[in-house]
Amino acid sequence: MTQTHVLLVRLAGPLQSWGVASRFALRDTHPRPTKSGVVGLCAAALGLDRDEPLGELAAVLFGVRADRPGTPLRDYHTVGGGRYPIRPRDLVTDHRRASAVETAAETAAETAVETAGETLTPTPEGADPRKGPPAPTDPVKGTPAGTVEGKGTNTPAGTGTGTGPVAQSAGPFGHSALDAWYGAPKRIAADPVSGALVSSEVRRHAMITERWYLADAAFLVGLQHPDPAFLEQVAHALEHPKRLLWLGRKSCPPSGELALGVVPGTLEEVFRTKPLLPSEGVGEAPATGDRPWAWTESPHPLTGAAPVSDQPVRFDASGPVHGLRWETRHRVTIDPHATEWDIIP
Repeated sequence: MTQTHVLLVRLAGPLQSWGVASRFALRDTHPRPTKSGVVGLCAAALGLDRDEPLGELAAVLFGVRADRPGTPLRDYHTVGGGRYPIRPRDLVTDHRRASAVETAAETAAETAVETAGETLTPTPEGADPRKGPPAPTDPVKGTPAGTVEGKGTNTPAGTGTGTGPVAQSAGPFGHSALDAWYGAPKRIAADPVSGALVSSEVRRHAMITERWYLADAAFLVGLQHPDPAFLEQVAHALEHPKRLLWLGRKSCPPSGELALGVVPGTLEEVFRTKPLLPSEGVGEAPATGDRPWAWTESPHPLTGAAPVSDQPVRFDASGPVHGLRWETRHRVTIDPHATEWDIIP
């Protein structure tokens, strides 16, 4: 029987998120790291491009021990809405925005002309000529004409600070703004008028999404392979990565050391002989006590093994491709004589 070795990887940080079936409006997280996510982490550390074959990385047997499962954290997330600044390139590439800004400028100009004409009316008897004539009143709203209703104040037209569908703005080119204008980057296609790539689904209100994370979690991951030299190469890359690394999402950087060394044995044996990972700022965790859950990959569909669809095949830019693998779940009884960790948490 060929001697196997295991590369131990520590995955810990303030936040982690290992999506399984995420969509834009709902980004979920698995309760533990996935093989696809960890293999992708190693591929990024090695500097592999998306179109490069994974090779031996996809062939490793994967295991994870939940030393600290963490706490599920829900992030109430909004995208878009509010005031949207109009940049010069927005006017060039999207004729609808250009038309809206042009309409706003024309309205502001007409309002300015009307307001200027009203200032030429005679000063009413008894009024202070130094203060000029009183502003005419809108018969419907009861507010001075030529103003745009804002948040608690009346703002002169043409300043572009209103809260209606279109903020009236006649400022310099590139300094206009539209209220509540958000073009969600969905259904991108060539516009029949301008030929530019624009979104056919334009939303005027903020989009609400949910993002789930694991807070203050720590996992001990094992990658089993018969070639220790290959595992040493991966371990070196994790400590000297060629690309940025994160725990599932770009907003979740890892903390402390990642690669904890290559040891002989199988996943089950190594998980039993290694103590719980130390807690950050608390000191060393006890070598015995809690019996953490562990999930280890089986090369064959044995009795009690469950199918998991996170076997990475390739990470194409158009979307990753996954296959099926098998894993078993069990409690780990840690050896009372397990040596303590000498790592930076």
